[in-house]
Amino acid sequence: MTEKYINPHTDFGFKRLFGSEFNKELLISFLNAMFHGEQNVQDVTYLNSEQLGDRADARRAIFDVYCENDRGEKFIVEMQNVYQEFFKDRTIYYSTFPIREQAQRGGEWDFHLNPVYTIGLLNFNFAEGLQNAKRWHHEVKLIEVDTHEVFYDKLTYIYVEIPKFDKKETELVSMYDKWMYVLKNLSNLMQRPAALQERVFTRLFEQAEIAKFDNQERRLYEDSVNAYRDIVNAIRTAEKKKFAEGRAEGRAEGRAEGRAEGIIEVAKSMIKKGMSVELISEVTGLSHDEIQRI
Repeated sequence: MTEKYINPHTDFGFKRLFGSEFNKELLISFLNAMFHGEQNVQDVTYLNSEQLGDRADARRAIFDVYCENDRGEKFIVEMQNVYQEFFKDRTIYYSTFPIREQAQRGGEWDFHLNPVYTIGLLNFNFAEGLQNAKRWHHEVKLIEVDTHEVFYDKLTYIYVEIPKFDKKETELVSMYDKWMYVLKNLSNLMQRPAALQERVFTRLFEQAEIAKFDNQERRLYEDSVNAYRDIVNAIRTAEKKKFAEGRAEGRAEGRAEGRAEGIIEVAKSMIKKGMSVELISEVTGLSHDEIQRI
């Protein structure tokens, strides 16, 4: 491997940096930076990332990172590398699990809920419903249509389009800028940038250095990188093919079909390699039923 630091877009890389108790100060710093002072997260408790439904046959949800802060507010944080046709539906569905689990069993309950935040870090441009937005950070809440006032402030969806972040090192001002620079560029760096001098980044670069991995960590990371590269290559190949075929029908349609074909090819490749349905679903975003039909 030629990279010095891990790729945070991979499953292993993202969970190593943000999904472990050992490195929770990184997650705390990132959340506080993302909310621009509106949040003051002092501590987080990691929760079970595998969520079960109310019945034995109900569909499950597996989150990249699921935690709550010291005030009981819930955070789902997902790194999403592949566009899905019903991605918005998926994020809405995911948010129902931390809502429902707050229901008190037995006795009286007044329906009071703690806030829930669903955060999607997207390694693609999310055109659906956001094509006219110029920024890369999008915060979505329930609003009253006529007044545009927030109707319910305890349910928040945040979508971050990583490819749209284009600031150079010399342009980094806020902590959020610096975290976004890390998310986009970490695996391409050969040394810690001078602009990232905060103590939390000392921790990050120590944990991200591949040379410090033991043999098992290195194998797990290499497997995660290979899965990530399979996704990228399959989607690019399918997009090029469909883009060429679909010029007469419209470029956007061709790209969308290409992404779908790319995801299917990735799933087929992972099935041939004997990977579990759970892992294939997590990597591609396909449901268990869709994978079984391939």
